[in-house]
Amino acid sequence: MKIEGRTFVVSGGASGLGQAAVEEICRNGGNAAILDLNEELGAEVVKKLPKGAGRFFVCDVLETESIAAAVKGVVEWIEKTGKPMGGIIPAAGVGNPATILDRNGGAFSLDSFDFVVNINLRGTVDLVRQCLVHLAKTEPTGNDQERGVVIMVASVAAFEGQKGQVAYAASKGAVASITLPMARDLARYGIRCMTIAPGIFESRMTAVLPKKVSEGLAAAMEFPRRAGNPAEFAQLVRQVIENSMLNGTVIRLDGGLRMPSKI
Repeated sequence: MKIEGRTFVVSGGASGLGQAAVEEICRNGGNAAILDLNEELGAEVVKKLPKGAGRFFVCDVLETESIAAAVKGVVEWIEKTGKPMGGIIPAAGVGNPATILDRNGGAFSLDSFDFVVNINLRGTVDLVRQCLVHLAKTEPTGNDQERGVVIMVASVAAFEGQKGQVAYAASKGAVASITLPMARDLARYGIRCMTIAPGIFESRMTAVLPKKVSEGLAAAMEFPRRAGNPAEFAQLVRQVIENSMLNGTVIRLDGGLRMPSKI
């Protein structure tokens, strides 16, 4: 599927991996609807994009009503630009590490667990389902009669969660697990579903890691021994959009990293 002339909805699009995806899409002739909570960051991202290629929408993925309002705004924008929806990239996510029992034997907060799962999993599914209603009504294009693609974001923690990542691994493991059934559900509509599972990438989440942890994770990588650049994530996003044979699977993007129990 061509990026040019299509609109892609990106949650968490005002920073990190989401922002990189937004910039790559707009650089290749597409439009990007940037969904995020931080209006200031969102405005800054829009300014960097080609004129008219990006639009910011306030969205809290914890709230169904907030997602609905953002999607409504996106649809109205699409009607004005004439660039139909081409895909959904739910990149909003949080970490919030905690061991299930602390050093004193106390159980972690279920509210904390719910917070991580609700953003990373429920928020992903909620945004995708609300956008799909509109994506499924677009005119199919090309020889394959394709309508678009869903590109979800998991993590290598889905497969090798570290100590303290029960909530995070649960949420990302679930995202990885729903990739194939979602692709099967959407096949009749000509919509693909893929998931990217990044390793350690430069982002707001990794920026707060202690230096010892960052260096330890880099050392656990095979090659290259460094954090990934968001542009490298965005490059894969573009390739997933453009290659119609990519469907129903999870791609690790991790430099050969296999997460150790702890650093």
